[in-house]
Amino acid sequence: MATIRNPIEWTMDQFRLAGMAVESAGRAVGTTEAGASSTPLPVRRLAPGELRHVLAKGVEDFAACRTDVIFLCVVYPVVGLLLAELAFSGNMLHLLFPLASGFALVGPFAAVGLYEISRRRDRKATAAWPDALSVVRSPAFGAITVLGLLLVAIFLAWLGTAVAIYMLTLGPNPPASLATFAADVALTPAGWALIALGVGAGFLYAVLVLAIGTVSFPLLLDRDVTLGAAIVTSVRAMTTNPRTMALWGLIVAGGLVLGSIPLLLGLIFVMPVLGHATWHLYRALVPC
Repeated sequence: MATIRNPIEWTMDQFRLAGMAVESAGRAVGTTEAGASSTPLPVRRLAPGELRHVLAKGVEDFAACRTDVIFLCVVYPVVGLLLAELAFSGNMLHLLFPLASGFALVGPFAAVGLYEISRRRDRKATAAWPDALSVVRSPAFGAITVLGLLLVAIFLAWLGTAVAIYMLTLGPNPPASLATFAADVALTPAGWALIALGVGAGFLYAVLVLAIGTVSFPLLLDRDVTLGAAIVTSVRAMTTNPRTMALWGLIVAGGLVLGSIPLLLGLIFVMPVLGHATWHLYRALVPC
């Protein structure tokens, strides 16, 4: 009888590769941060109501660069559909939700090009999709890559956790079909345990990424700081504004859920608005 041994091995192999990539890139980036400031930046308190202005600025940037950012963001639903196909064809239906929710974990890295467009608009410079690709020439590109690989490693760790939860509840055999899996999740005590454990673990991973990634990526693009200083500043923004950042996390999660309907095509519009808004959130949190 078939088991989910191969998905576990695949997940762990990818996690080991991501760890090796982070370690290698970390050694490389050390030589590029010699002149960067290692002092975390101060952050200001931001009332939850101010997120309306942040989102409005995100919509404004999207409206101004609509054609360019849609061109950039077509990749999100394409990647999502490829992941869904992998889950269906690779006997990994139990990973369909963890794969889909991974957008929230790697989103801060995936939106780097959008931050660059918003940064250029703030500086009254040209802002088109080729300009978004100019992040590869940024002095902080090495640090941005390392942080991005860290988020990928977190995403793979989340997949490993999701597999372990499935093994403890509905496993070890893979679901026979999507309908059977949905019925088992909704109508059995083991399925309810899977939901509770999965939501709890996913929440912890999401909080981790929200803390280390929300401010650090745009900060690395905008200021000459080290990777460590950027991460500490991002965490400080989270701890200084817990209610506001919790609301922002809910807005992001809700937007991604809406963007997944239908067939992830809504991400073409949701991702750029959230990406641009994240830049303006950083600008509101970290004084010039």
